[in-house]
Amino acid sequence: METEGVIVVSGITAAGKSTVSQLLAERFQYGVHLRGEVFRRMIVSGQASADAENGAEAQKQLKLRYRLACQAADGYAQAGFTVVLQDVVIGELLREFLDGIRSRPRYLVVLTPRPDVIARRLGGLSVDELDYELHAFTPRRGLWLDNSDLSPPETVDAILGRLDEARFD
Repeated sequence: METEGVIVVSGITAAGKSTVSQLLAERFQYGVHLRGEVFRRMIVSGQASADAENGAEAQKQLKLRYRLACQAADGYAQAGFTVVLQDVVIGELLREFLDGIRSRPRYLVVLTPRPDVIARRLGGLSVDELDYELHAFTPRRGLWLDNSDLSPPETVDAILGRLDEARFD
């Protein structure tokens, strides 16, 4: 496939982002799978947890992670790669995150498997709160795809078949 700019793949924990993003990036002649989480893991001391005590610092570091991921995606896209940028970006921060991507075209795919499917993937752990935040507070942009009953390759096929729905500018 030809270059398609930056494709953001988001969703809550265990939605299938990593596997789908890797397979999606492999479909392009020049593809990059960029994991936003890597920018958090690079902090070797002073990494803030998301608890209330570190809330302000955690938010600051999360925004830094998002900004660095967007800059890296732009760098690869400017070099001619299709970038699949995978991260958990939900709630109101999604707008700011997407505005940080300068490359065009831009796409957003939000994977939305049912909570029972995610709970199974997590060994029974409940993700109801995250699922609620995703659906209640995340701006409805791009392609929202329920991949509950799709295999990872079928999910990639669905994304590519509906890529025009995922595009935003």
